[in-house]
Formats: sequence, C-alpha cells, structure tokens
Amino acid sequence: MAAEEPKLCLVTGATGYIGGRLVPELLEAGYRVRVMTRSPERLRDRPWAGDVEVVRADATDAGQVAEACAGADVVYYLVHALGGGPAFEETDRRAARTMAEAVREAGAGRLVHLGALRPQGEELSPHLRSRTEVAEILLDSGVPTVVLRAAVVLGSGSASFEMLRYLTERLPVMVTPRWVHSRIQPIAVRDVLRYLVGCARLPASVNRAFDIGGPDVMNYAEMMQRYAVVAGLPRRRILRVPLFSPSLSSHWVGLITPVPAGIARPLVESLRNTVVCTEHDIAEFVPDPPEGLLGFDEAVRLAVARVRDSAVTTRWSGASVPGAPSDPLPTDPDWAGGTLYVDERTRATTADPAELWRVVEGIGGDTGWYSFPLAWRVRGWLDRAVGGVGLRRGRRDPQKLFVGDALDFWRVEELERGRLLRLRAEMRLPGLAWLEFHVEHGDTADGATVLRQRATFAPHGLTGHAYWWAIAAFHGVVFGGMVKGIARAAEQRG
Repeated sequence: MAAEEPKLCLVTGATGYIGGRLVPELLEAGYRVRVMTRSPERLRDRPWAGDVEVVRADATDAGQVAEACAGADVVYYLVHALGGGPAFEETDRRAARTMAEAVREAGAGRLVHLGALRPQGEELSPHLRSRTEVAEILLDSGVPTVVLRAAVVLGSGSASFEMLRYLTERLPVMVTPRWVHSRIQPIAVRDVLRYLVGCARLPASVNRAFDIGGPDVMNYAEMMQRYAVVAGLPRRRILRVPLFSPSLSSHWVGLITPVPAGIARPLVESLRNTVVCTEHDIAEFVPDPPEGLLGFDEAVRLAVARVRDSAVTTRWSGASVPGAPSDPLPTDPDWAGGTLYVDERTRATTADPAELWRVVEGIGGDTGWYSFPLAWRVRGWLDRAVGGVGLRRGRRDPQKLFVGDALDFWRVEELERGRLLRLRAEMRLPGLAWLEFHVEHGDTADGATVLRQRATFAPHGLTGHAYWWAIAAFHGVVFGGMVKGIARAAEQRG
C-alpha cells in the first residue's frame, strides 16, 4: 500500500518575518510547502528556495489567490498591511475576504492565521481593530480556521522587538508616554512557530481563536529594564510624561530608532492597550514543550547574542543558514538586528594570491599592522591603561596563525587558509568588534587579485555609539592605510 502523500501547506507572506521562518519549520516537519508572494525574486537567496513551490500572487487579486490555493490542504494567512498607509484597514479587509473565498472554493481543510491579542473593554488602536476584523472574516469563511492571537513577538527581525532593542540600547535616560505602563505578555518567536506548525494537525472540528503568550507578563518599562539587564547595560532611567500622545510618540521613536515611522506608529498606538492572554486552551491541542515556554530573558538573550555573532560570521566566506528562529535572516529589513557599524574597503592588486595571503597571515606582532604605527601603539597603551591586554601579547608564530591564537589585542576567530582571516577584538571596548580579511582571485575584469577588508563594530549602549563616532575620523588613515599597505607589501614580495 502506497504511503500517504504529505499535506501541502500554502504559506502567504513568505518574505515577511514570520512567514520566512515558518517555511523551513514546515519542511522539517515533513510537509510539502508552496509559498505565495508578490515578489518571488526576494526568495532566491533563502536556503529553502529550491525545496518549495513558488507562486506569484497579490493578496487582493482574486484570480491569483485562487490559483495559489488550488490543491492546498492547509493555508497560512500571514498577510497584513502594517505601515501600509491611511487605507490599510480597507486593504486588510479586502485581502482577508479574497483569501477566505479562495480557500473555501479550493476545498482546503484548514486555514491558520497569526493575529493580535484583543484587549478586553478598551478602545482599540486602528491596527488592533483591523487585526480583529481580519480574524473575524477568516473565522466566518466556512473553512475550519484557527487564529493565534499574540502580543509582542521576541526575536531578531520582529518589528516590535527591534523597537524595544533600539529604544533600550540608545537611551540610558528615557522620557516616555503613558503606554510604557500598559501590561503586555510577549512570546518568543520559537514558540509562535511551534504553535503554527502544530495547527496543521488540528481536527476539522476546531474553528476558533486562541491566545498565545509566554510565561511573563510585564509592562513596556519593565521590558526595557529587563532587556538592559540581559544585554549587560546599566539600568535605564524612565521619566513618564502623561501628555505624550501616540502620534508624538511615533515621531519620537522614528527619531531615536531606524524603525520606519509608518511601522512605528501602529506599534506605538497598539502599546496603549493591555495585551494579556485570557486563556491557554491551545495547550490542549499543541502541548507546551517539556521545558516550558521560553521566558522573556532567554528569548532576548538568544536574539541579542545570535544576531551579533551571525552578523559577521560569513559575509564573504559563503552562505550561512541561521540555526534558530531567533537568528537574523538575510531578507530581514535593513533596520533589523540592532546597530552594526561597518568600515569596508577593497583593494585590487597585481600580487599573486598566495603572496597576498602570506602578508595577511603574517600581520601583527613584530610585523605590525601596515598603517599609522603610532596610532596602533597609542591604542595599545590606552588599552593597558584601562586594564586591557594591549599589544604585549604579540603572536605565537611569525608566519602561521591558527584558530584561537592570540594576536596582539585580537583573537583568531576564523581561518580559511589562503582565503579568510577573521579576528575578534579582545581590547577593552564598549561593544564587540571584528576585523576580517578576504583574499579573492580573478574578482575583477582583468583577473586581478582582490583584498577585501572589513571592520565591524556592534556598539554596547550609548557609550558604544559615541566611541565609534569619536574615532570615525581616523578610519581613513588606519583602515584605509592598512588595506593599501598589505597590498603594497604583497606586490613588493612578488
């Protein structure tokens, strides 16, 4: 007897935050996956792109949506017009009705939607009002539907989490509106995805909304304070200003953070509402994991630590597949993932790639850093003055490096001999820093060897931002001189 073919899951919004992370989870669970997107080209770099069927469709085009839904067993509706302008409610309404009709006509067995927690007895923000209306349209579709209602989703790339990250990291003293004291029940993105995948197996008799949230209930001010603790920042001072309107707050958020104002405004407006779960019935169908739901502190720790590590892991050295939903994805918005300052320089050279690599691998110690020697000595003296290692460690071997070697006030973090050297700073810094060299052959029209050099800095609090800008004027001399000096040394050897 032939084995039953796995269910086909249609994921809409696959280029979005949740959709892009849901697809690999469904594939790992053994489902066939089709994705619906207006821009299939945005999916080309996803590691799972070759494992799914891709359909181009606009969520408001009935014909295109019907074609996307044909043959689907489970449809995940993850589309909403956050930041979509003044007519977003009508856009949301029209898209939801189009999808509801298409799913019903296609005979799908299950419709799953991720919505927002609905406050009880409060006036809803326009964003929450629209999310509530969409949920009602889908539940009335005639197809067994599950709506998962969540508040703030914790994970790198989530708009609400990124706003929390930037506000906390950039403002040691914050003048805040009343909404910072509204109660919120955030949830880790890992648990959101586990619930979404689990909904594909629900019996047809289940047609309802479920509240989903993590184990912690707090207000926004407490979330900022606890974020600061996890991120190793000093306690934040919060000064409440009662007359701070949502409109003014969204402009303030737009000024302080890189989150676009069109996205910040609906998020800020929604924060004035109490968004706390009133039930946990979903556990009857998708049981909690043995270790329990992920708490706020652990979810933040994963998002903060992994985004900084993966932000520099393999920019040139090949594709890196994120290891968890809390990791950043290449297709996340540019403003996601926290601030990361980068100084990148490229130098074409006539030197043989092997000679160029020998210069790169021999850097530091008695050889020096090929630019502004006095600046490097001064930086070493300053580091020792504040208890750092300075330049006194030198290097173990004058020619060869190995992963884990100390190199002046750096540590060899990654080494692909002949191609890549990445160093992690161990000097005293208000943040994390890396210096990376990459040797490429034939990367130009004339086949010249190319040296790519990249300095990356992840600031730690306001002091970290101030540090980067205080030394920015010297980057041209130090980093620019370094890439030129290394190339020149390799040419002279040849």
